[in-house]
Amino acid sequence: MSDTFRALVVDRTDDGQTVEMRRVGGDFLMDGDVDVAVSHSTVNYKDGLAITGRAPIIRTFPLIPGIDFAGTVTASRGGDFATGDRVILTGWGVGESHHGGYAERARVKSGWLVPMPEGMTPGRAMAIGTAGFTAMLCVMALEEQGVLPQSGEVLVTGATGGVGSVAVALLAGRGYRVVASTGKADEAGYLKELGAAEVIDREELAGKPRPLAKARWAGAVDVAGSVTLANVLSQVKYGGTVAACGLAQGMDLPASVAPFILRGVKLVGVDSVMCPKERRLQAWKLLAEELDGEKLAAMTSHITLDDVPDAAGKIVRGEVRGRLVVDIA
Repeated sequence: MSDTFRALVVDRTDDGQTVEMRRVGGDFLMDGDVDVAVSHSTVNYKDGLAITGRAPIIRTFPLIPGIDFAGTVTASRGGDFATGDRVILTGWGVGESHHGGYAERARVKSGWLVPMPEGMTPGRAMAIGTAGFTAMLCVMALEEQGVLPQSGEVLVTGATGGVGSVAVALLAGRGYRVVASTGKADEAGYLKELGAAEVIDREELAGKPRPLAKARWAGAVDVAGSVTLANVLSQVKYGGTVAACGLAQGMDLPASVAPFILRGVKLVGVDSVMCPKERRLQAWKLLAEELDGEKLAAMTSHITLDDVPDAAGKIVRGEVRGRLVVDIA
C-alpha cells in the first residue's frame, strides 16, 4: 500500500472554509483500531451542509468529510474484525469530528463498524448509505408504534431525496399505501416507479399550521421539520405516529399540543448517528432482505471523489434526486 493516499480535506482560514484534494499520509489519520481501504462513500444532505459550510457540521479542522463509507479491512488491532472483512460505517461523528469517507483510507474504532450483509456489495451498501439506513429506522419506528399497512395512508415528505426515496420504496414493498410529498412535480413518475400510490405538492403542507386539521395520515416519515412537520402532525389520524429524522426546512416546530392530547398522536425522533449496534445490525439485515434492487438502482447515480464538492452544493440546493454514490477506488 502506498504511503500516501488521496483525500478531500476541509480546512478553515480567516476567510472561511477551504475544500481541496490532497495527498496525505497515514499519520494524518486519527485514532482507531481498524484500518479500512475505502471503496465507496455517498453524498448525504449533512455532507452537503458540511462541505459548503451552510451549517456548523464540521467540528475539527482540518477534516476529511463524508459521514459514511464501505470498504475492506486492511489492518485490525482488536475488536470483531479481521483483515479482508467487508464493512460499513455510518454515523458516530465520522465526517464531523473524525475523518470520514471521502478518502482512499480510513482509520476508525471497531465499535463503529458493522459487517456488510451477506451478498451485499460495497456499491449497493453505499447506494443505501446513511439515508437508506435512516429510512429503515423510520419504517421500523412506525411499525413498532403500531402503524401497519391496514392502518391507512402513510406520508413521506421530501420524497425525492435520499431518505424519502428509500422510505417510499421500503414502505411500498411492505404493502403500505404511500403518499409522497415533493416540490418537484416533474418527478411524480419517478416516485410512482418507487411505489408511491399518490404524489402531492409540498405546498399542501405549507402555510401557518392549524392546531388540528382534517385527519388523513396513519403515519408519516418527515425529513423537513419546521412548518412542514407541524402541518403533518395536525393531519395525523387518531393514534398515528410521525417518525421525524430531518431538518431540511428548519429546526423549529411551530406546532401546538393539540395533536398529542386530543388525537393521541406520537412524534418519534429517529437518530442514525448514535444508534446502538444491535439496532444497526437489525436495520441492515432488513435492508439487505427487503430493498428492491431495481428500485435502488433507479434512484442511484455514481460520481467520483473529484465530483464531491460540486455535488455538495447541488444537494443543499435541492438539485439531487435519490442517492449519490461516490466511487472512491
